[in-house]
Amino acid sequence: MGRTSSKIGNRDEAAEKHTGLSKMVQILSFLVVFVAGVVIGLATTSHIDRHYIASQAELYSNCAVGTTTVVKECEKPVDCMSMEAFLKPSNVTHGMSDDELLWRASMVPRKNEYPHKTRVPKVAFMFLTRGPLPMLPLWERFFRGGRGGELFSIYVHSPPGYKLNVSRNSPFYGRQIPSLNVRWGTATLSDAERRLLANALLDFSNERFVLLSESCIPVYNFPTVYKYLTGSAHSFVESYDDPSRYGRGRYSRHMLPYINLRQWRKGSQWFELHRALAVSIIADTMYYTLFRKHCLPACYPDEHYIPTYLNMFHGSQNSNRTVTWVDWSVSGPHPAKYEKANITEDFIQSIRNNGTLCRYNSEMTSVCYLFARKFAPSALEPLLNLTSTIMEF
Repeated sequence: MGRTSSKIGNRDEAAEKHTGLSKMVQILSFLVVFVAGVVIGLATTSHIDRHYIASQAELYSNCAVGTTTVVKECEKPVDCMSMEAFLKPSNVTHGMSDDELLWRASMVPRKNEYPHKTRVPKVAFMFLTRGPLPMLPLWERFFRGGRGGELFSIYVHSPPGYKLNVSRNSPFYGRQIPSLNVRWGTATLSDAERRLLANALLDFSNERFVLLSESCIPVYNFPTVYKYLTGSAHSFVESYDDPSRYGRGRYSRHMLPYINLRQWRKGSQWFELHRALAVSIIADTMYYTLFRKHCLPACYPDEHYIPTYLNMFHGSQNSNRTVTWVDWSVSGPHPAKYEKANITEDFIQSIRNNGTLCRYNSEMTSVCYLFARKFAPSALEPLLNLTSTIMEF
């Protein structure tokens, strides 16, 4: 009996030792796994941090506008979240959709004072083109008077995939905005106008906004154009009541009760706007949606939307005239086009001063048109020959 108890005690003692060793092994195993996990975690985090830092360095060494899309390299690293980059973005490339772009461009600071007291107002020249810019050499000469870009910005809306072939020294270099296809006579034309306005509004230095085509030319030098536009208390959008089938005849009663026939207006597509009106136009959703839905051929939104909208809400801020001369003396849906043989000193002078007067602020002036269209590519050479004698640039 005693021997049996002794054997049982020895077995219990051995079992306890075995159990203790097993627990120690488990604890050691847990510690090994824990330490290994910590080491792997630190290594992974270090890799992620290096990758994140590298990607951020790459991002901030580029000047993207409103997107993390990597765009062309800057000459030196620029903090794209800085106030300078926000107020004056140096790159027009971005990955925003139209809805995102319009939303961002419609933002208006509540503070009237700008953070930089030295803000110089610029004129945004917005080119809506079907591809090449045949008058490019003429415009490049014109922009030489813009103090190296301090007084102007350029935006080009061209067919997707088209690349403007200019040198790095050209003011048009890198100024093509993200664009979509445009079809004449459809709402896509007005979409492109709003897209140009929205892109130009991202630069808070832009104060005036001019819409131009590839067949437009300046008829005065840059200092004259700049002073005329920035000194005006009004925008220049043609807006008038046309009682014919080409005006009121295009109105749709489906626009009631929001737009009445008496509010309906027509005008030239080629507008000039000050900043407050540009913001109002791109921020509008309700009225523009009505035009997209009910202004269908033979109703053309580019001839009616902005003239009607301004007439309804901002008539006192508009001059009701355009600063772009166009010859509609020929019959048909398109204005006259001028070729090389048409370009003479007298012809250009007649556009600059044709003997009529128009209102500028509170006075009358003979300077009514700053730009003109429609000019064929063959007109470039004789126009260049007249820049120093007639157009003075």
